[in-house]
Amino acid sequence: MVVDLLLQNGVNDARIYTSQDDILQAFVGSGINLTIGIFNTYAISTKEQAKAWVQKNVPYYSSANIRQVYIGNYIFTQALNNTKLIDAGINTLTLVQTALNEAGYGDHIKATLPHTFAIVKDNITRPSEAEFKDKLKDAMNTTLRFLQQNNAPFVVEIFPISYVTENKLDPSFAFPDNKSTHVVTDVNGAVYTNVFEFVYDSFVWALEKAGAPDMKLIVGQVGWPTDGYPGANSSTAERFYKSFLPFVASNKGTPKRPGSPIDSYVHCLTDESKMPDEIPYARHWGIYRTNGEPKFKIDLTGQGRDIFPARAKGIMRMPERWCILNGEKAGDREKVMHEFRTACGYADCTSLAPGGSCSQLSFEDNASYAFNMFFQASFQDENACYFNGLGMVSLDNPSTDECVFPVEVVKGQQNDFGNYSGTRTHHMPSFGAIFLLSLSIAWALVLN
Repeated sequence: MVVDLLLQNGVNDARIYTSQDDILQAFVGSGINLTIGIFNTYAISTKEQAKAWVQKNVPYYSSANIRQVYIGNYIFTQALNNTKLIDAGINTLTLVQTALNEAGYGDHIKATLPHTFAIVKDNITRPSEAEFKDKLKDAMNTTLRFLQQNNAPFVVEIFPISYVTENKLDPSFAFPDNKSTHVVTDVNGAVYTNVFEFVYDSFVWALEKAGAPDMKLIVGQVGWPTDGYPGANSSTAERFYKSFLPFVASNKGTPKRPGSPIDSYVHCLTDESKMPDEIPYARHWGIYRTNGEPKFKIDLTGQGRDIFPARAKGIMRMPERWCILNGEKAGDREKVMHEFRTACGYADCTSLAPGGSCSQLSFEDNASYAFNMFFQASFQDENACYFNGLGMVSLDNPSTDECVFPVEVVKGQQNDFGNYSGTRTHHMPSFGAIFLLSLSIAWALVLN
């Protein structure tokens, strides 16, 4: 279903966050180029383990068009507080690429590490000021030399809404449509009117200062959330992609690398309901709703057309019923709050966060929203609507103009992910998401 959707939308490259057999099998013969992931670097710590991993995935390297392998989960960022992770990450990177080379795949399959902006020194005001943080420089130099030896790319991940929020900048600076009041002028007359080009060129400057001025740079994730934060909604996501995708497709490059193509993976196809909820909008990067319908207009070909992407075919929803707070038993607010916290401890309630689509609900409707999210996440098991006698199943849709009380899709095959090659700590796997095939992975689309 997912592969069909990608093909309908003209997507030729995709990133998945696993190397699990049944996921890779779905792409065999599709013609879609894949980037796959190994999150748990400690799972491959010896030459023998690396060879075994390569041998296991050999059937897919040609038939599923695997082109890149991303190692770890922001190892250098995490290593700011745990330096042991760097050694493990570099070791896994070296072992995997060496095993690929020895198996005859090294010319067209490259292993690399994804990075966030946290590895660049703090408080820069212009891209030309950027360089890697001092405590990371030795390890970064080792990594860059290895990537250069293997002609592998440097991968970065850029989230404009996060950057403008953390740096208290004009929100319009997050959009590449040249409407921002925040403008940065740099050396050689370079002018920056948006986060993406600012951050991208910051990495280019940092690579240049580290002795890798010509290294290929890939944006492993870039996107816009649709809920859980002020300014995170479908209309702002549509605005972002409306200007960003044609910019990438134009191959105009950036001030530091004019005329240089930018490969960018759009993050992501579905929401990720198991992300840590400390950052509520982190669960809402998806282009599609749970029923397979797009949330907003987006032209994934980069032509800038005012169109909705293709809908997913064959998705079946659960019956039209919801779990809500029984108003007749809502008098004990402390009891209601206890059940509310219980529901949100398991289900996704981040749409209730300040600025979220459901942040204006009443106390009672807040409880109903939480109860329903738990009920739907339990695939409408009526026992999941008990809540110590406070819940009741309703056939009347409690949604408002702004806040959607969702209905879950029919429960599909639930795979055992005990052998999943690592755990995402920043982008957790999604277990209640839209496509039966993608219940336990997050997706990214790529434009070339």
